[in-house]
Amino acid sequence: MADLDQPELDPADHHHLARVLRVRPGDPLTLGDGRGAWRDATFTDGDPEPAGEIVRVPRPHPVIGVGFALVKGQKPELAVQKLTEVGVDEIRPFTADRSVVRWDPAKSDAALERLDRVARSAAMQCRRAWLPEVAPVVTFAELAARAGAARADRGGGPPSLDRPLVLVGPEGGWSSAERAVDLPVVGLAGPVLRAETAAIVAGAVLAALRAGLVAPA
Repeated sequence: MADLDQPELDPADHHHLARVLRVRPGDPLTLGDGRGAWRDATFTDGDPEPAGEIVRVPRPHPVIGVGFALVKGQKPELAVQKLTEVGVDEIRPFTADRSVVRWDPAKSDAALERLDRVARSAAMQCRRAWLPEVAPVVTFAELAARAGAARADRGGGPPSLDRPLVLVGPEGGWSSAERAVDLPVVGLAGPVLRAETAAIVAGAVLAALRAGLVAPA
């Protein structure tokens, strides 16, 4: 929501609240702008009525991110949904050497809009004050060049907030050229994980480290 001082519900959101969730006029709502601010309100037949002061939540620090190679079917949507729920700040899809899925320019914009909608819906469901950034698709090389990047692979060391951007490969695994790139390597589990599961695990571990729920190794 762009303006919490004069909140206006998107027609689709109003329809979802009234027709799907069966929210009635006078029922309480929590409104957020996706940039750290939220306030209580009440639902009406029109725009919501503010019912409390605006509260501002500091952006979590450090920023944590997960890059995942494009995967088939609805798996990107699942990964984005769960990464949003666990608290990841940056979600960065990319193409790897062994990626089966490759979005052409005609499909890329529509696919990213769909992922943005998934992230927004998940953030509303879990009441996140800050929306994650779902970045445009880039190459593995571009992400590997970012500060703080690490590659997820079997036999790697424990994830760390010193390397807060974890890159997860495709179904077919990393190529020899990608493994030759000079990056720290982190492990996520003993068994072999599906690509989308590995992305979700990476995000959950980084979020738990940042929240102090688990101690750094």
